[in-house]
Amino acid sequence: MAADEANATAARATPLAPLPDHRDVNMPWWQELWRRHAHITTPLRARGLPCDIEFGLSAYIVRVSLPDNSYLIISPPQEPSSDHPPGDPEGWIATREHPDDQTLFEVLYDSAPSDDPGACQRPEARHGGSAQPLIDTIDHRLAQLGLVPHPALPHESPHVPPTQPIPPPPSRDIPGKPDCGPAYVYGDALRDLTDRLNGAESHADAAALLHQILEPTDGLLAQLGKFFEAAGEKAKEAEEDDGSDLSYDLADAAAEIRSLGEVLHVAEDRMALTLLAPAPWLPSTPARAPSLPPRALPSTPPRHSR
Repeated sequence: MAADEANATAARATPLAPLPDHRDVNMPWWQELWRRHAHITTPLRARGLPCDIEFGLSAYIVRVSLPDNSYLIISPPQEPSSDHPPGDPEGWIATREHPDDQTLFEVLYDSAPSDDPGACQRPEARHGGSAQPLIDTIDHRLAQLGLVPHPALPHESPHVPPTQPIPPPPSRDIPGKPDCGPAYVYGDALRDLTDRLNGAESHADAAALLHQILEPTDGLLAQLGKFFEAAGEKAKEAEEDDGSDLSYDLADAAAEIRSLGEVLHVAEDRMALTLLAPAPWLPSTPARAPSLPPRALPSTPPRHSR
């Protein structure tokens, strides 16, 4: 039992896999590409998988190194090329490949739409460019293969050691202040997180605290959205008309929170990358951003100096 607890603690304390080791990491064009793909790279790096951004046949791709020397290629449609902006394609294609063993090639995921009406599309095609189903599928397959260095466990942070755990909820099931303990335990937990952010000694520490809020599955915003969705369902149980109206208001609140998470999904990596380059970031863009300026990205991949 003690060993299990120690393993769980070590997993929660595991940092993100390191950034690529080449000088393009300090270039503004590469940082912008990295920012646009952070919703793909961050959850994979949280599992201990190094990621990089490369140029494919006609668009930028994410390359993920695996422990057995094979790798994943996660890309938008390449032939024909996608006219969507980097990081926000109409669909994702994920393949596993090995430089020395072609028999290991497999398509893990393909949500790219087909122009052929008679073609048989894979089930994930309905997800289009959504990132979470892609990550879930990759997670499941790599777990089957035993290729996930740090599996993501429910409700844990791969960044921050649990030195200051979130306090438990009140012991009573009725609103108001309990007989013992704080009245607003969840607000106090968030206030504690804010105090830790104010006292962070490095951008890496600040990024780790942002992860607690912005992690797309178990972070605070994701769970807050689910809370308001559940509250909306509860409001529907009321027979009065106001219950229905309230449910719509709560559903709107959940949608706003999800939208906020999509807009801020790269804030964590942007905070961490301030350690690497003093140059200012390009202007922020929402999750579904317009195309980059014509000269912002090279048309062919620069040579890496490793």
